[in-house]
Parts: sequence; structure tokens; C-alpha cells
Amino acid sequence: MGDLNVRIADNQLDLNEFTRYLLKDIQALELMLKKDCFDNEQMHIGAEQEICLVDDHGKPSATCLEVLKDLNHDSFTTELARFNVECNLEPQPFKGDCFSKLEAETLGLLKALEKITKKYDIDYILTGILPTIRKFDLTTDNITPLDRYYALMNSLKKLRGKETYELKIEGIDELNTLHDTALVEACNTSFQVHLQIKPEEFVSKYNVAMAISAPILAAACNSPMLFGKRLWSETRIALFRQSVDTRIASEHLRERSPRVMFGNKWLKGSILDLYREDIMRFRVLLTTDIDEDAVQLVQEGKTPKLRALNVHNSTVYRWNRPCYGVSPNGKPHLRIENRILPAGPTVADEVANAALWIGAMNAFEDTYPDVTEIMEFDDARANFMNVARHGLRVDVRWVNGKKMSTKELLLNEIIPMARKGLQKAKVSQTDIDKYMGIVEARVKSEQTGSSWMLQSYSKLIKQTTKEEVMTAITVAIAAKQKSNEPIHTWKLATIEDISDWQPSDLLVEEFMDTDLFTVTEDDVPEFAADIMDWQRIRYLPVECQDGVLGGLVSSRLLLRHFNSGQRDIKNDITTVKDLMIKDVYTVSPEANIHEAMDLMRKHKVGCLPVVANNNLVGIITEANFLNITASLLKRIAERRRKRREQNEKNEQTKTTSQPQNIRDREIKIEGIDSLRTILAGEEEE
Repeated sequence: MGDLNVRIADNQLDLNEFTRYLLKDIQALELMLKKDCFDNEQMHIGAEQEICLVDDHGKPSATCLEVLKDLNHDSFTTELARFNVECNLEPQPFKGDCFSKLEAETLGLLKALEKITKKYDIDYILTGILPTIRKFDLTTDNITPLDRYYALMNSLKKLRGKETYELKIEGIDELNTLHDTALVEACNTSFQVHLQIKPEEFVSKYNVAMAISAPILAAACNSPMLFGKRLWSETRIALFRQSVDTRIASEHLRERSPRVMFGNKWLKGSILDLYREDIMRFRVLLTTDIDEDAVQLVQEGKTPKLRALNVHNSTVYRWNRPCYGVSPNGKPHLRIENRILPAGPTVADEVANAALWIGAMNAFEDTYPDVTEIMEFDDARANFMNVARHGLRVDVRWVNGKKMSTKELLLNEIIPMARKGLQKAKVSQTDIDKYMGIVEARVKSEQTGSSWMLQSYSKLIKQTTKEEVMTAITVAIAAKQKSNEPIHTWKLATIEDISDWQPSDLLVEEFMDTDLFTVTEDDVPEFAADIMDWQRIRYLPVECQDGVLGGLVSSRLLLRHFNSGQRDIKNDITTVKDLMIKDVYTVSPEANIHEAMDLMRKHKVGCLPVVANNNLVGIITEANFLNITASLLKRIAERRRKRREQNEKNEQTKTTSQPQNIRDREIKIEGIDSLRTILAGEEEE
């Protein structure tokens, strides 16, 4: 997240002073480019690993401050959300076994992290978007309590001028929801790769980075789901853009760029053009104290930090971000930060993705000297968005307008090109064969992280509930990635991956029904009765036009109405309003399963509408609890089967030591009561 010593630009004097420093930094950078001050001796690569912390049920664990304090390691730092951390990897000279070293360092840091997480009974996971993350996890309570993060959140809200963020993402399923904070951005975790670039090559290399973004992303997709919805192959792309979008809709067709962007055109002049465009287009969000005159330092032959430029650059989110830094030898350098790659599925996969991008960057111009002459920028941008939506199985428009499948492009051009680029940099052949082999096998099998998750989902959803599917996928990822075997070798997730699953911490939003059928107060009872008959349900919410819950109709109420001997069918003017229950017991989506059960038992109701901000968002009935009960019974049976097999293996033949059969517990399956009994029994065990 960059410099932590920042604050919100909340008064004009601070804003004006920071803007002047920002403009001076641009002047200083221009002067450094003219004077050829940059480090050009040996190009380096680097990376940043973002990580999600999860509890023993695969849910976000807001423990980053405690973990980082115990870890006490300079490579690790905080992220926006309390359930994320980041580790910064050491720059490596772009040669020899640099990628093996990058992988070894990452694995070593994760091993150090794992020692600490075990103390807290939590785990870490590498994935683009955590499948089990809930809206409940994205409250302001989970913002990491540091001034920088509060300042960023407040600045974005102030610039938007509105309280809510609207997310609209359509894939296999559709997500259409509102949220009250930009913390939704924290759903995303990535593996950001840095490549040092010589100033004289920056323009051409930056254009190459944009041209190859689509195929690189296609090979690496790893975030197909959000809030239980199957969306884009790389949902991070849509989510990040919408979560920090400060634009406001207008009736006029004025063009405005989002702060998260691919770009608007090929780069023609220098890196200065990118910085200048960002300063012109995007208001300053954060300021910091600056004690240097960058121009004067350059004139004196010294290297400035360009703090104002770097702080502003950290609040503009280009997928290929230009970066200025100072090398250990004291000389300035330029980098391109690749932000398109997701975290995971394994460190081996991540490093392979990095090698693919860096290798292709280093050899592209040997085949295509000037991409701007043979490829339309609009095609590069459209390719990127199409791949984010559909992954490997989509056609792209390549150089000279040639249309081809992304898979074909990767296997026939990009991977061979990357091999040449790595050989050109004198990367060890062992590294080249290993990492290009991983990418090639993944592309040939078409098993990216995203496709593995979606196939696992399709398989598991036929066997159990959605909340169990998400948990099974998450737990399987966390377990499988410890082996560091690449994703193309993974078998699909199974129910056995969560044999220890318990629903005691489930929130209502995780198991409620959201595909609702409703009626209005003015509808005729016959319509309500037919909906119930067609859908085989016993309860029907009554919804007002503004989405507010007006009441509830039950099959019992309708039955009484239709069986009434005084009913005049021909002249019946009865509406749903006359029959509905007006004072309805409701529950919030953030309530846990125990609270919902207690409410239904206390008031002896078989249904609870789920309401948020007075709006109907879901419904839970005894059928939901029956599904959970059935799944839990299967888990219990599986655990006991394993214990029995272990006992037999250990030749423990005494019948008294054998696990009790589930049937011996004489559990009567009656929805809520049965689930309460089982939960109590499991907690005792």
C-alpha cells in the first residue's frame, strides 16, 4: 500500500502545497531523464505477495496486526483489510536462477508466516478472491486501523459524494448489490511483479506490456467467484474497478477515466506522459510531509525520492503501473509493475506467471519491433476485458488484425517468445524449462485456478449446499497449495475435504435463499396460491414497490381463505393485504445460525424473512435447516467411518471402543430441533 505516513487532503492549503511538490517532482524527473541519471547496469525483477488469513472454517480471520507483531519480519507489512497481509520480496538480478530464488524466498516467507498462524489456529491462503468471503467481512471494523487506510477510504468517499458503492458484475451468475465502503477492494489479492526498465526503452516496453496483458492474464486466471456468485474468470478486474470508481453518472456523455484503468492509448512520448495524464485526470487523495526540493537535488547531482509523485501514483491504479524508485546503489530506476496477476494457486504457479510475462516482455520486440504499427490499441484493451470475463476459452484479435484463440496464441507465440526472452537474459535453462513447462501444461489442460474452482463447484453443488461448496473449495485450495504442486495437477475438490465442517459459525447470509418469489399487497390470493403450488413453498413474502417487506403470506392462511364457507367467489374482492401477516418476525443477514434458530423456536414460526436497511434480501425456512442437518449428518458419518477404519487398522477389536452408529443416537430429523441436537453433540465431542 506504499507510504504509511500520509493523510487525507482535507484543506486547500495542504492540497495546494502538495500539488506544488507534485509538479516539482515531474520537473525533477524530466531533468533526470535529460541528464541520464538512471541505473542501467543490471536489470532487476521483484514481486509483492498478497495473502489472505483464514480461520479453521476457511473464513477471513481479522488477525493481521497480531500475526505481524508476533512474526516481526521486515518483509511483511499490513494491507487495507485486517484479514490480509503482504510480503515484499527482494529484487533479483534478471539472470541465472532468479526465478528459482524468487520461488524459494516466497516459500520461506510463507513457512515463517505459517509458524505464527498456527499459534492462532488460523491459516493463510493464496487466491485471487477468497471463495468464502462475505459482505459481513467488509465492514469498517475490518479496515486495518492505520491512518493511511482511513485516509484513503475517507478520500474516496468524499470524492464520490455518495455513501454507497454499486457492484454490477455478470457472469454465469449475476451480482447486483450495494455496499457502504470501498473495502470491497480488499477481496482482491494479487502477485504483483516488477520489471526494471531502461528509460530509453520505457515507451516501447510499456506498450508491449499492454499488448500482452490479455494472454498473460488468460493463463493465470484465479478468481471466478465472489459472494457465492460465479462471475468473471478473473473477477478481480471488474471488482477493483468498481470498488474504487470515483466517477458519478451524468446525463451528459462526458468521458471520464476510472482510477483503475487499462489505459486510453498507446504511449508515445515518455513515462512523463503517464504521470502527467494521471495528475491531470485524478484529484489528489492523499498528502504527506515533504522536506526535499527535488529539482534542486537533481541539479546538485543527488537522487530525490519524489515522494509526492509516488504518493499520488499509489492512488491511481493502472493495471500496468509506471514506477519510480531508488536502487540500493543510490541511483534512480524505472519499473513497470504488473498488477494483473492474481495470487495463487501455488507459489510455483505464481513464479511461472511472472516468468511468462517477463520473458515475453524481453523478446516481443525481436519479433514485432513496434506493436503500435501492427495492433490497434482498442483491440489490446478489448482483449484484456474479454479474457478477464471468459479466460482461456475466448478469441482475441492479435497483431495485424488476426483473430485467434487465446490458447492458440499462448502455445504458438507467447510461451515460445517468453522462452527466447529468458534465454536472451541468460536465465538458467533449468528455470526456463521448469516454469515455462508449468504454464504450457496449464494452458494445454485448460486447468487454470478459475476453471478448477468452477469445475469443483459444478461437481459439488449436486451433492450439498452452496455454503459447503464454498468451504470445500477454500479448504482444498489451502491444503493443496502447501504441496506447491502446480494447479494443472490438482484433482477437483471433494466433500471429503471438509469432513470436519461444522455449521455453528454460519451467518444467515450464507445459507438464506436469495432467489425470491414475492407478491404485492394488491395481488389476488389465487396468484399467491399458484406461486406456492408451482414453487412448492409454504411462505411467500409480500413486497412493496420500493423493496420494503410489507408482510408474509402462508399456505395455511390461504387454505383458510379458500375453505371459507362464506366466500363469494364471483364477487370476491379480497387481496393479499387482507390475508397477510403484517407484524413479521425478521432477521438480519449478519445474524448467526444460532440466533436465527432461537428466533424461530421462540416465536414458533417456520419462516424468517431476511431484511437489511428495511429491504427484503432473502428468506430462511425450516427447509434450509433441514439441508444443513442432512449435510452435517453426512459429515458425522464420514468422521466416524474414518475413526472406525483407524480402529480396525490398529486392531482395536473391543466393541466398547467402536464409534457409536449415528442411528444409535435416535435423532429425529425435524429441521431446527435436529440441527440443535447435532450441534450440541458435536461440540461435546
